[in-house]
Amino acid sequence: MAVTPLASPLTLDDWLTRDAIPFDIDSPDTFDAAVDLVMSSVGESVDLLGFGEALHGSEEILILRNRLFQRLVEAHGYSAVVIEVTSPQARAMNDYVLGRREAADPAVQGWFGAGFGLLDANRELLEWMRDYNSDPAHKVKLHFYGFDLPLGQGGLASPGRVLDIALDYLTALDGGSALAHRERIGSLVGDPAEWERAAAMFDPSQSIGLSPSAAELRIATLDLVTELRIRRPELVANSDVLGYAEAVHHAELARKLLDAHAALATPGAYARMLGVRDLIMAENLQHFVELERGRGRVLVFAATGHLKRGKAQ
Repeated sequence: MAVTPLASPLTLDDWLTRDAIPFDIDSPDTFDAAVDLVMSSVGESVDLLGFGEALHGSEEILILRNRLFQRLVEAHGYSAVVIEVTSPQARAMNDYVLGRREAADPAVQGWFGAGFGLLDANRELLEWMRDYNSDPAHKVKLHFYGFDLPLGQGGLASPGRVLDIALDYLTALDGGSALAHRERIGSLVGDPAEWERAAAMFDPSQSIGLSPSAAELRIATLDLVTELRIRRPELVANSDVLGYAEAVHHAELARKLLDAHAALATPGAYARMLGVRDLIMAENLQHFVELERGRGRVLVFAATGHLKRGKAQ
């Protein structure tokens, strides 16, 4: 019986020759054609498209990301981009691209003046989205989201930064109930700087994530989540579905953030904190896809390790 020899494994050069789609970043027609070809193979059933980078800090791949998103918006029904920044900060920048905040706003200036906001391509992305949204001919407005673990001044964010989002929503609908929750939560949160110690990222003794106040805050946060869920029909009727979903999402996000703080306070549990981070990122993405459902699809851009399947190493 004749035996067919096994095919030799493809080298990197062989794979590129066979599967690469050529384009010139300075030639919009070739780039758009390349994107269209990729999207034709992806199909229309994909609600969330991932685009990863190996390392942060390179402007070149950010320029590709910007051009990709622009083409996805113009030709493929995409309405939102998500990048690896923290959700509370990204809310301010989403307000900016929607025209609800101006460049002089302290939150906008703070983002542009630090971290990812220092990169020209990230600023250009937001300005393009803002210009697009300002055109009355564009009925579907673009949204900007961040899906990373909430961070503060040097470390994990104080839970109060996230809980305030849920409490502000409840304040607009039931000031009395919101005040009771706010007073209880505020007394337990205390000084945000105590939560956000940079040293706590590497020294469990510097974290207050297992303190009695943190344990009580976890219960107070669960009580807030429970009230929001029990009162869903009433709250949605007096606001809107998306506003309610955002409030519940951030109340539950605060609970997971408390889990991350507890992991930091536990010797040898740093990997668990990273697991909580992955959980938060995944559930944030699911939340953003639901927010955009019926409006458009979502592009997420992050370090490749956050987008791959299976365990991160």
